[in-house]
Amino acid sequence: MKQMNRKFIRNVLTLQRATRLMNLRFACDSAGGGGGKGLVVGIYMKEGDKDPKFTPSGEKFNDRTNGKLRQLVCETKVDGRLGRGRVFNNIDNDFTSVAVVGVGLEGVGFNELEMLDEGMENVRVAAGVGARSLQHQDCNLISVDGMDYAEQAAEGATLGVYRFSDNLHKKNRMVVPRLDLYDSSDMDGWTRGVFKAESQNLARRLSDAPANCMTPTMFAQATVDALCPCGITVEVRTMDWIEMQRMHAFLMIAKGSCEPPVLLEISYCGTSPEDKPILFVGKGITFNSGGINLRPCTYMDEYRGSMSAAAAIIGMMRCVAALSLPINVTCVIPLCENMPSGMSVKPGDVVTMLNARSMAIRDVDKAGVVVMADPLIYGQVSYKPRLVVDVATLGMGVKNAYGGGASGIFSNSHYVWKQFQRAGSLTGDRLWRMPLWQYYKKQVTDETGYDLSNDGRGLASSCLAAAILHELVPCADWAHIDTRGTGLLTMYGIIPYLTARYMTGRPTRTLVQFVYQMACPEVK
Repeated sequence: MKQMNRKFIRNVLTLQRATRLMNLRFACDSAGGGGGKGLVVGIYMKEGDKDPKFTPSGEKFNDRTNGKLRQLVCETKVDGRLGRGRVFNNIDNDFTSVAVVGVGLEGVGFNELEMLDEGMENVRVAAGVGARSLQHQDCNLISVDGMDYAEQAAEGATLGVYRFSDNLHKKNRMVVPRLDLYDSSDMDGWTRGVFKAESQNLARRLSDAPANCMTPTMFAQATVDALCPCGITVEVRTMDWIEMQRMHAFLMIAKGSCEPPVLLEISYCGTSPEDKPILFVGKGITFNSGGINLRPCTYMDEYRGSMSAAAAIIGMMRCVAALSLPINVTCVIPLCENMPSGMSVKPGDVVTMLNARSMAIRDVDKAGVVVMADPLIYGQVSYKPRLVVDVATLGMGVKNAYGGGASGIFSNSHYVWKQFQRAGSLTGDRLWRMPLWQYYKKQVTDETGYDLSNDGRGLASSCLAAAILHELVPCADWAHIDTRGTGLLTMYGIIPYLTARYMTGRPTRTLVQFVYQMACPEVK
């Protein structure tokens, strides 16, 4: 009997040891956990002989666990490197999973060489990585440490947990958790960050949708659904109206598809109606096959995102309204498909634009400038804007030059360029200026049988496209943003808080920041 008791006690002790080891391994391994509430806390990188340092909120949580979090951090050698960390499970009664993520060096700020506020960007990265890791633990509510930048923490976390799952079976969909701010009173900053990130996620949802689920008509309906509840006016112009306005260049591309073209006029009035608005024009080709100049089949599905610039503008407008910015903003967005058919425009066809100048469509693959030409002219004549900004995925030149690091910007105004440069440095979604010289203008206008060509001569595709659009903006301050390298799928040089193989939604937050700067200029 005694032997049986001893054997039973040994088995119990062995089981208890095994359970403790399992719990320790479970707490130290990001593969465990599941369900419930999660918490993201930041930890700064160690400097010299000093140990990694928790953020103030992280330090409070460590005290709440009686130092257990610090012990686990030491055991797992979390050193505070940016975006690196671990998930610990079952160390607190309120939070089933806790992600400790490195925020890099403490106290970093604006880096002039990088043209980036590294403190803000590091918080976006840490919050995005932490929230996504807890999403993989099936947490349905995640609290996020503000890390001294509540707005940027909200942006990173909200962007990090984005998933496009509309076409997945319900059982295969990943849960998109609810997010809230942990241990901080800066709810205004958090709310602004959520507004900005959700506007970018709206642009991503529009861009990620398959082309058959986001035709011009469907895009127009999605725009009405997204913007009209915010008090924004949306006018949907159909084929008959477009023909009455004699937008022949737009129709030349649209007629190749059986999907009817649509033109959207969007107006937000945040100040006196007499004040001149900022005019945005976005390329809205909902699928760009290249027309008769057919693009290679490999990765052609990515060009469902040829309307990503239009989607970014829709997201921007929703955020501008949510923030109630005191400024007037107007958008003109042409929507169509570029498809090969018996009705398609043929290489070499010439069309007369609204300004009575002619354009030769020598390369149907380069349809972006053709589609945008008439709406750009129409917007200037109709609204008399103070400033014109057009956004489009146009030339491969900017993608080859910058990759996904920055969008290319061309401008005839140094002031406008500087405002965009500052906006990009604050949002982490940077732009860099490219040349808008007479050299490129001559290559698109020096023709004998017509006034302009849609491709120009030479290899500088992005600069030539910008030169064509500049010809259509005779006297206003103007900027053209080419997002060919940044606005489509996230594939190379992935930003940690933007999930791979999804559309980026860029540069939505930079556009919002730019409009904010124009609405509320700094007093020096």
